[in-house]
Amino acid sequence: MNYQEAAIFLEEGINNITFDSHPSCPKDLPTYLLVHNRLYNLVEFSISLVLLSLAFVEEPTMYKVPIWIHGWTELSALLIVGCQMILKMRSIGCSISMTHIRTVIKGIILVVMFCEITTILVRQSLHIRVTRALRPIFLIDTKYCGGVRRFIRKVFLTVNSVSEMICLLYFLIFIFALTGYCMFNKENTYFSELWLSYLNLFILLTTSNFPDVMLISYYYDKRSAIFFIVYLCTMLYVIMNLMLALANETFASYERDKFKKLFLHKMKACKYAFKLLVSNKFPGRIEFPQFKGLMLHYDPSKSTRDIVLMFCHMNKSKSGSLNYKEFLSFYDANTLKWSFQHSNEYWRRTFIFVQPLSKLANVIIKWRYFEALVYMIIIGDGISIVIRSLQIDINSEAPLKTFCSGWDAIFFRNLMMIETIIKILALATYLVFFRPLRTLRLFKLKKIYRDIFGTIVILFPQMCLTAVVILILYYFYAIIGMELFAGYDLRDCCRNTTIEYYYAYSYERCESSAIYYVNTFNHLMDSCITLFELTVLNNWHVQMYAYGAVNNQLDDLLISILYFCTFIMTTMLVLTFVVSSFLEAFRFRMQYKNSICCKHDEKKMFCDKVELIWHELQFIIDHKTVKQLHRSLFINEDCYSTSFIGSLPRTREVLQKKMYREEINKWIAESESEFEEKMIHNTKDRTGDGISNTDHLVLNGNLCHWQNANLLGKIDDVT
Repeated sequence: MNYQEAAIFLEEGINNITFDSHPSCPKDLPTYLLVHNRLYNLVEFSISLVLLSLAFVEEPTMYKVPIWIHGWTELSALLIVGCQMILKMRSIGCSISMTHIRTVIKGIILVVMFCEITTILVRQSLHIRVTRALRPIFLIDTKYCGGVRRFIRKVFLTVNSVSEMICLLYFLIFIFALTGYCMFNKENTYFSELWLSYLNLFILLTTSNFPDVMLISYYYDKRSAIFFIVYLCTMLYVIMNLMLALANETFASYERDKFKKLFLHKMKACKYAFKLLVSNKFPGRIEFPQFKGLMLHYDPSKSTRDIVLMFCHMNKSKSGSLNYKEFLSFYDANTLKWSFQHSNEYWRRTFIFVQPLSKLANVIIKWRYFEALVYMIIIGDGISIVIRSLQIDINSEAPLKTFCSGWDAIFFRNLMMIETIIKILALATYLVFFRPLRTLRLFKLKKIYRDIFGTIVILFPQMCLTAVVILILYYFYAIIGMELFAGYDLRDCCRNTTIEYYYAYSYERCESSAIYYVNTFNHLMDSCITLFELTVLNNWHVQMYAYGAVNNQLDDLLISILYFCTFIMTTMLVLTFVVSSFLEAFRFRMQYKNSICCKHDEKKMFCDKVELIWHELQFIIDHKTVKQLHRSLFINEDCYSTSFIGSLPRTREVLQKKMYREEINKWIAESESEFEEKMIHNTKDRTGDGISNTDHLVLNGNLCHWQNANLLGKIDDVT
């Protein structure tokens, strides 16, 4: 039981789960294991995707499906989500669940959606359902979207920090709007009323209506341009950039604080697990049998070889057992990827009949001019592509086939396997644009380009999270847009207005006319494309006025203004935070590069060599396991030792550990002092002579541990 309990603590550490939700009695353990089961997580993730995909078949849609089909599908999915919530609440406790804001919001939304879909199934007719826009919360709450939750939490924290700057922004817009109304209300229709002045200056903040908003006043008085120049310089180039700088600073401090909290949380998890694994015989150390039992519960997919290598890697003292400080490196050791270290002569890794060719290739690659030759060939290939592309007729297919069969295509066939496959499939004439991508290797010559590409590698996971967050944002506003504007016919909707040109309709369309009426909210895909056009901020106010003018009612205009302005402001904030995160990542990359002395030292930090000396291993692990290792590695038992190389992935977290290694020592010292103070405080508050069996993990009053035959058991019973 102690192995499983220790593994649970370590999983809570890596997943950043508070220890308050730890199972407090044996009866809670089956539910806890079920909730944290991989199948359970896959079901939860799949059901959330099903709920999101229902928007493709619900009205308004291109794919009409009977109400009872998507209705019962949604009801079944909501029932499954409800059952999962009950299990999760039981595993962590109702009192803790009621204090968890995301769980409470999810429960309220679930109840409202359940009542709505029940009403629809009873009436067999649809009604306005804006709550469908809240379905992404079921996806966000899944285990596989933990990074998305952290990114959204970071956005909210940043909004909180820049909220005062946003208030200042709106106040300055009002001041300029009042000034513009007083100056231009007579001749300029954009400033005919105060609320119009405010709205048009907000639009001007995105430069969507510039210079149209200025030209009328500029026609009557050239000096009026000063007002618009001052406004744009103040708002667009000063206030917005200050907001970007503030968001960037908030992101940087948040990333450091988040890393510190997560590191200390992992350290606390290691502390709890270590206390469960030590034995009475060796009270301050963990032997290999205990470590192996832990790994069988924590990561059953780990092979015996990897477990032995992890143990030897962590055992820096070469004592044959792990002390507390060595056990703190558990998470780093678990991420290492092990590979067999062959001879320095790399060609000896291949088969015997290939070794002469491999040796020759090794000599050629080590030639001092080899890199220069490769770059010259790439440059020649790029020049040949340009020359031949200028000589062919793009309307003819035969010259393109000749273009793809040149010497450079043959030369790079082994380097570009995808090109060979495309040629076999007879698609080379259409996908020949892949070939110039090889010239990207030339950018490796400059250090700045290497830094940029390195930043992109670090940013790639965050870019994926950003894409998911933006898609969720589009889904939210697309559902609301479909409920508000579905079925609107925008053809010739704006006659006798300033935007009539954009929506003029005729059966024989002139090439010079605009066709903005194709931007609709008639189904989910059209809505997302329309929202993407709004994100680009090109003439977004035209669509806002058009949807407000369809029915020629003031209520529709106000709803349209509220919807579009809210979306624009939200996307501007999100994109500002995205840019801030990219700037912070690039700055972190530069700081990390400056903290590294040379490339050789950097490689040593990400690789660690472990030598298995077989006769010494017999004193650490049993003889049977040693023989299994010999057989699995195809190594003769007379071999004295075998070496392995462990490689760390170059993730942001790993780089942060290398960069903040001095601060980490201070954090550990502070955490240890706080632990000792709490230990002394708890000792003073206890009654009785000694420490009871329920105090193995002390520190947290919410971690209730049971006695004797309980889940934790006595530490002595580990062995």
